[in-house]
Amino acid sequence: MQLLADPNAWIAFAMLTALEIVLGIDNIIFISILVGRLPAQVRDKARRLGLGFAMLSRLALLFSLSWVMGLTADLFSVMGMGISGRDLVLLLGGLFLLWKASHEIFVEVEAKEEGHPEAPGRGAGSTAFWGVIGQIAVIDIVFSLDSVITAVGMVDQLTVMVAAVVVSVGVMLLAAKPIGDFVDAHPSIKVLALAFLVMVGMMLTAEAFDQHVPKGYVYAAMAFSLAVEALNIRARAKRRARRAAGAPGG
Repeated sequence: MQLLADPNAWIAFAMLTALEIVLGIDNIIFISILVGRLPAQVRDKARRLGLGFAMLSRLALLFSLSWVMGLTADLFSVMGMGISGRDLVLLLGGLFLLWKASHEIFVEVEAKEEGHPEAPGRGAGSTAFWGVIGQIAVIDIVFSLDSVITAVGMVDQLTVMVAAVVVSVGVMLLAAKPIGDFVDAHPSIKVLALAFLVMVGMMLTAEAFDQHVPKGYVYAAMAFSLAVEALNIRARAKRRARRAAGAPGG
């Protein structure tokens, strides 16, 4: 009750929740793209499971703060550069994201045109479903690690951190379906989103070598690209409308 009556706790909760939602954007995009390759009837279930893993991994890391903070200690050095457990996790996660996003771009741009068997809609069995969930779980751990370390730097009370994580994942759960549907409906947006994930993968890899790249730069570049593509989508819709109006019998 004392915490509930503390205005500083509410301010910290609001700031941390907003930050967790922003940091979760790349996670939502990754989940939406992977889930989009599953049959329509299981996509909602996969989204819920994926975001459930995201929340559980964040909470598990929060409740093991001493271990998480220990990950920042150097395990060994390479060419005079200290490598910690966090660096290894970020490096492996960044490389995985680079590989996965590049592969998805190939499938989206090249394989569809060639009638490649990996086009979306195949692999309707439970093996493909759990394969997607496994990939989501792997990248959730990477995103959660960065998110939790950020939370620890902002807030002292564990209760506030847990509440912010639960609320932010709830917001992400509400946003995941509309974002996923929009990405699926616009292939060009999907390619942009995949390019965004390539940037995030490169950023995670750079972070592993202590080369900090502010996420704001990545988000600003992506926002600009999305704004340009939104204008292109609107222009294409207007052209289709004019053609339909000028067609015989229209």
